[in-house]
Amino acid sequence: MANSYFTHLECSSGCGAGPFDPRETHFLCPSCKLPMLARYDLKAARAWKRESLVDRAPNMWRYRELMPLLPGDEAVTLGEGFTPLIHAKRIGATLGLDRLLIKDESLNPTNSFKARGLSAAISRAKALKAQTVFLPTAGNAGNAAAAYASAAGMRCEVFIPSDAKQPFIDECRLYGANVTLVKGLITDAGRVASETAKPQGWYEVSTFREAGRAEGKKTMGFELAEQLQWTLPDWIIYPTGGGTGMVGMWKAFSEMEAIGWLASGQRPKMVTVQPEGCPPIVSALSKGAETAGTWENAHTVADGLRVPRAIADFLILRTIRESGGTAIAVSDAEMIEDMKTLGKLEGVSAAPEGAASLSAVRKLVADGRIKKHETVVMFNTGGALKYLDLLH
Repeated sequence: MANSYFTHLECSSGCGAGPFDPRETHFLCPSCKLPMLARYDLKAARAWKRESLVDRAPNMWRYRELMPLLPGDEAVTLGEGFTPLIHAKRIGATLGLDRLLIKDESLNPTNSFKARGLSAAISRAKALKAQTVFLPTAGNAGNAAAAYASAAGMRCEVFIPSDAKQPFIDECRLYGANVTLVKGLITDAGRVASETAKPQGWYEVSTFREAGRAEGKKTMGFELAEQLQWTLPDWIIYPTGGGTGMVGMWKAFSEMEAIGWLASGQRPKMVTVQPEGCPPIVSALSKGAETAGTWENAHTVADGLRVPRAIADFLILRTIRESGGTAIAVSDAEMIEDMKTLGKLEGVSAAPEGAASLSAVRKLVADGRIKKHETVVMFNTGGALKYLDLLH
């Protein structure tokens, strides 16, 4: 049985509330209503050596010691994580890059990186004896929530914009979820979800509304380090809606430094990619703002990036600035073209969100920001199969 160094939850804003007992159910900070993060005894965790990973199963729970489970809790897993890190030699050659790598999250259960966050969130919900979980979704998170709730023997209530692609809606139902269609954007779905769920006492697994999803996504950072022989790339290019992965990976790098798995001072530049029709983080960064507010009239073919407001916007912006990174907006046309490029040149099935990473790399190379010899990891966050209509 692996050790658990999970000790408490704390507010991400530094408002001073807490610490909060992880054996009790907590969502947003009761004081400032901002996200809470899982914390660990990192001093004690220095006894955990990375050599212990050698014989472990190739999934994200190989890092269980720094995951939000207490002794006796069981992970709800479908084998998520430890996705391939592919050397994109052909695309790299067209861009003049020696070390362009693709972290291919499409090979997770339910075909996207959302599997990581929802595996952790629903594991935590199960440990806290929740019976029904709920969330608003643009698509992939709902699919993952439905699948992991099914595996956990829990009910799942999904609230999704009525104009979402039919494959997302159908897949939620495939795993037994009850689907409510909501007119508007994911923010509207979130409002209806909260109004419906509150009187029922359902357990919320929305982005940054509980501590598990960020912890599941942070394992992408652990994996990158392990797959690169305990080094980190020069750049991480990451399509950003709610930003759980950006914040989670930055947290992972900090934790690995604290327990002695990584040398300090080698963190990558973190790059947020958003669509031109919904770029709240790009806009806030360019203005020097600490928060992003709500983007009006959000529109894009990349459903997962049509997020007009991120509750953790201040954490995303802090991550970009601390890393010396940036935020880039790309067009829908660029994303669709790069879906085709990833398929034709590398055999990678990429949704427009994942293709946005390649579109951003092109801009950074053209601007002279990314250099030929640097190691660049771009994230393909999900597969193309639910978006094939865009290729006609």
